[in-house]
Amino acid sequence: MARLLPAVVLCGLLLGRIPGPGPALSAAAAGPQALAAADPFAALRERMVTEQIQARDVRDPAVLRAMRTTPRHLFVPAALRSMAYTDQPLPVGSGQTISQPYIVALMSELLQVTKSHTVLEIGTGSGYQAAVLSPLAGRVFTIEIVPELARRSEALLKQLGCANVTVRQGDGYLGWPEEAPFDRIILTAAPPEIPKTLLDQLKPGGRLVAPVGASPLDQELVVAEKGRDGKLRRRSVIPVRFVPMVRGKQ
Repeated sequence: MARLLPAVVLCGLLLGRIPGPGPALSAAAAGPQALAAADPFAALRERMVTEQIQARDVRDPAVLRAMRTTPRHLFVPAALRSMAYTDQPLPVGSGQTISQPYIVALMSELLQVTKSHTVLEIGTGSGYQAAVLSPLAGRVFTIEIVPELARRSEALLKQLGCANVTVRQGDGYLGWPEEAPFDRIILTAAPPEIPKTLLDQLKPGGRLVAPVGASPLDQELVVAEKGRDGKLRRRSVIPVRFVPMVRGKQ
């Protein structure tokens, strides 16, 4: 039971906060079989972490815990929930996708987030990456350019009790100047180059993780670190394929 119980926890709160709290709460006290019945995706989440993430050398215990406890199936359309824990991106509407679980875990690990950090996410999308970051960070500010996705993600994150996540609908190229500087910045859509505005909003000693490339066929996952002297160090991790980062209307 000790290993299964975290599967019903998100953002520090029981999933009993979403509709139908009785079964989840009573199942937690009744034992593994009842718990699995209340959370039928628990075994799939565990397999996802073991086979897709740990097997590919993501090792941060806090990241693995967040991946185990975040219900990815709630962040995809109902018709695709049977595929929620497969190792692939899935469409979430408005031409956007939810990243494959491995990439979410890898980027979260590369970000090296602690509870003392304030994080800016560019590209809320479904809200899944923000939900994974919620238990890792002190505060998460996330920007989504598509109004419908921003509204939907904000509602779901609130419903799940992610009280330290704030969603804004707007242009990610502008960042969030009134909350800057940030300890960590993560992009879940790919710009041709990392916007200077976002680098300027990164604290000295801070870290930014982003897919970068002019074309989905020519992108790389980049880690940029800002030294205490303000100088940037940048390294490429792996080739990736993300949707392009869209500018707001000028």
